[in-house]
Amino acid sequence: MLGPVETRSVSPVFVGRTAELATLRDALARADAAEPQALLLGGEAGVGKTRLVEEFAAAAAGRGAVVAVGGCVEIGADGLPFAPFSAALRALRDALPEAFADAAAGQEEELARLLPDLGEAGAGRHDEQGMARLFELTARLLERVAADHTVVLVLEDLHWADASTRHLLAYLLRTLRAGRLLVLASYRSDDIHRRHPLRPLLAELDRLRTVRRIELARFTREEACRQIAGILAAEPDPARVDEIYERSDGNAFFIEELAVATCQGNCTGLTDSLRDLLLVRVEALPERAQRVARIVAEGGSTVEYRLIAAVARLAEDDLIEALRAAVGANILTVTPAGDGYRFRHSLVREAVADDLLPGERSRLNRRYAEALEADPTLVPADARVMRLASYWYHAHDAAKALPAVLAAAVVARRRHAYTEQLGLLERAMELWDNAPAEVRAALRPVDYAEVYPPCGCDPATTPLRYLDLMAEAAVAGRFGGERERALKITKRALRLLEEDPDPLRAAWFWVQRSRLVQAQARGDGWQELATAQELVRGLPPSEVHAEVLAVVANWSMQHRPGPEALAAAERAVEYARMVGARETELHALLTLGGLTVESGDPEAGLAQMRQVLRDTLAEGVHPVAGRAYVNLPSALRSVGRDREAVPLLREGIEFCRRYGLLDSGAWAWGNLSEALYALGRWDEAAEAAAHATRVGHSAKPRAGGALRLAHLALAHGDLAEAARQLATARSWYGTHDPRPQQSLPLIRTAVGIAAAEGRTDDVRALVLPVLDAGFPPGTHRYGWPLLLAAATAEADARVLPAARPGRAEILDRLSTAVRTLTTGVPLWQAHSRWARAELLRAEGRDTIETWAPVVAAFECLDRPYDLARVRHRLAGALLAEGGDDERDRAVELLRLAAAVAEHLKARPLADAVARLAQRARLTLGGGKRRDPAADPAAAFGLTSRERDVLGLVAAGRTNRQIAEELFISPKTASVHVSNILGKLGVSGRGEAAAVAHRLGLLMAGTPAAERSG
Repeated sequence: MLGPVETRSVSPVFVGRTAELATLRDALARADAAEPQALLLGGEAGVGKTRLVEEFAAAAAGRGAVVAVGGCVEIGADGLPFAPFSAALRALRDALPEAFADAAAGQEEELARLLPDLGEAGAGRHDEQGMARLFELTARLLERVAADHTVVLVLEDLHWADASTRHLLAYLLRTLRAGRLLVLASYRSDDIHRRHPLRPLLAELDRLRTVRRIELARFTREEACRQIAGILAAEPDPARVDEIYERSDGNAFFIEELAVATCQGNCTGLTDSLRDLLLVRVEALPERAQRVARIVAEGGSTVEYRLIAAVARLAEDDLIEALRAAVGANILTVTPAGDGYRFRHSLVREAVADDLLPGERSRLNRRYAEALEADPTLVPADARVMRLASYWYHAHDAAKALPAVLAAAVVARRRHAYTEQLGLLERAMELWDNAPAEVRAALRPVDYAEVYPPCGCDPATTPLRYLDLMAEAAVAGRFGGERERALKITKRALRLLEEDPDPLRAAWFWVQRSRLVQAQARGDGWQELATAQELVRGLPPSEVHAEVLAVVANWSMQHRPGPEALAAAERAVEYARMVGARETELHALLTLGGLTVESGDPEAGLAQMRQVLRDTLAEGVHPVAGRAYVNLPSALRSVGRDREAVPLLREGIEFCRRYGLLDSGAWAWGNLSEALYALGRWDEAAEAAAHATRVGHSAKPRAGGALRLAHLALAHGDLAEAARQLATARSWYGTHDPRPQQSLPLIRTAVGIAAAEGRTDDVRALVLPVLDAGFPPGTHRYGWPLLLAAATAEADARVLPAARPGRAEILDRLSTAVRTLTTGVPLWQAHSRWARAELLRAEGRDTIETWAPVVAAFECLDRPYDLARVRHRLAGALLAEGGDDERDRAVELLRLAAAVAEHLKARPLADAVARLAQRARLTLGGGKRRDPAADPAAAFGLTSRERDVLGLVAAGRTNRQIAEELFISPKTASVHVSNILGKLGVSGRGEAAAVAHRLGLLMAGTPAAERSG
């Protein structure tokens, strides 16, 4: 009907896009070299994104790459969860069946949530990490498939993407580190308005250095001319080109439409309305073909032929004739699989759909729903439930829509598409009052509500309640990251429960609210837990009661460990056993074991935690096993058994990676870093800490990695990096939920930085509030390092005049804390002796007898850096005694400490050892001599000893204090000071210090470095 022009409405000539294709080819080359690539392709509707992707995909396939394409699907404005990934993975599996099977081996049940072809998705575990587990397994699947094959993963139409697809894409682009993989995602830029859900994702991805963004511009006039020539198969008239270019404004799709319209002679009647431009060729179709086009437009992005036939209710010959007319006019196109139809351009589909009358739209949706109910095989099995729910909802039939929407919510939950589940549940709540009572009465919690709060009713026979939908929606919101929506739902639910009291249900909602409050940084969640605890008090044992007690015990272990937490954990175990809540029991047992270790019975507690780990692995309770792989090594570390913890942590990291337990994995990496630090394996510790900052799903485990990097930087002497990482850790931890296990290490590191910079007042400002609050039972493992850092800072600042005010008070407070803190294991005893020795040093009363027992205590522990530090202190005490035997022993201790400092690159310790040896005129060997030509002190004729004295003069020391530090008599110190004043040509000590600082005559950082040793 339209002649040969219409069949060429898509130009056979690919026009322009030279720079964009070059960028894509460069990315493909990088991917070929095992450097994963990610690109975002944006542009307005009709600008040519799909054509560019097709050209690139063909070129990539020609170079041997496997191209897997998936598009986001719009069905009645409802996206199918993970639709583009499901389609792309299916294409990848078809192209590389053996490689795909090997990569998915052992995880088919979980990956079936994305690709149902792999089998039945298991019931699995639904929690905050459920979606993260699926994401991790998907990323590892792609990495393994792309290990030996270059894979181009194309995801089209992100502007229609569901939330789960957006989350998965963000995770994939953040975490891909290996494989010959290129990810290319396209979206309509003109659809991304200020509140569009894709907008935050694009902003996040823009911050990733690994992601490149391409924005397609409209065609120039020259490019438009070439495009029109390709469509017409002839050189176009320049006047016609000018007219088309002006009206299309360079949009490739509009150029095509206008070129075809002008060739038909329809140009004069064509308005400037976009809608009219898009509909003009549809309206030129025969009436029957127009009707079929309207049916396809309302059916979704792609509609199967058999489903079209069922809805159109035409004779087969008539239907085929209508479809042929629409395809011939390039309005519709056949799907790649050959089983259905779609509009050649989504803009035309949207225009046709928008042109439907309200009654016409609901009638078409009803026909779709009725056809699908009558024959479910009309659409693929994985899309059936979702599409049926969408059709019935848009048919405005509450009686049919409510059960269909609830069934779709169950499917979304099984796929870990929690945000989509939440949206469907909110739609069900919207439909609830409009659905007939008999329909609601026929619904059962056992079919639709996995998190049905136990209330003594049988979920298989009790009708589904509105509160059950709210419970399911609250959990879906929490799991899917839509916590604000979930908080509003819990608030509404608790209001309803005030009108119709149900203590168990109310307690359950309060527990959910506590978790949400903590996750949203609104508080520590205790008030909500206390309310839940009060609601279940005195009630018979139940699953809710056991869960409340277990959550309270775990909260108390992290915030207020002690006898009350221990008692709550014991009751949680007892109640969980009574009602058969095995997972709650295992959680409570693990908490109980940790609290037992902290209460002073480490062997019993560790044995219990080991048993929980064995049981969870045997029973397949993976989330509790992941937590056990974090808590058990942490407990081992707390009692000084770091070497025993390391292999367990590595085993746990592999376990968490295999099962996608991202947060547990991040905590394990952080604990591994701390254990390796204690063992003197600092390079490995830094690598582990960096892993912790990358792999966590939540902020807090990543904060733990940043804090460990800060502590490492402090020990290396890089104060700027230490401060930067400390600030990062603080921002990730937040201030809404202070926990001793986080706040005390943060303060300890801050104390170390302040002390190294000579800020004694800041040290005290950090420490005094902690001393005022005290150290609750179970916090000694974090308290001892903090007390030691504070005592060391005071000892290092002893000779500073500015530190004298308030010193007596702070030393007395520290001494009291040291006397009262637990010393139940060798590590804590060693810390106690060390802290007491530093306090004596702060008063100038430490001796050989002070430090020898400290060294002996650490010689029995596997902590080389700590041992080197206390050996340095003992060496100083030996040199102060002045005997030959003491000097010989001091030399040996300093050599040992220097060797450790050099190996670990612990610059502050190395400098402190070198200065002590220099002051005592000891030769340790292996040191570097100062270059006299580069030393400004040489111009003044200062000797090495005079340089040492000048450094102490500049630090404000008196002659007596100089004598004590350099192991000389006060008279000799006075002579050195007089010589220095004469050589510098100054009249006093203050002027000498000023000259020394101005001319750089001192070793950089001498006083601060001395203090940090």
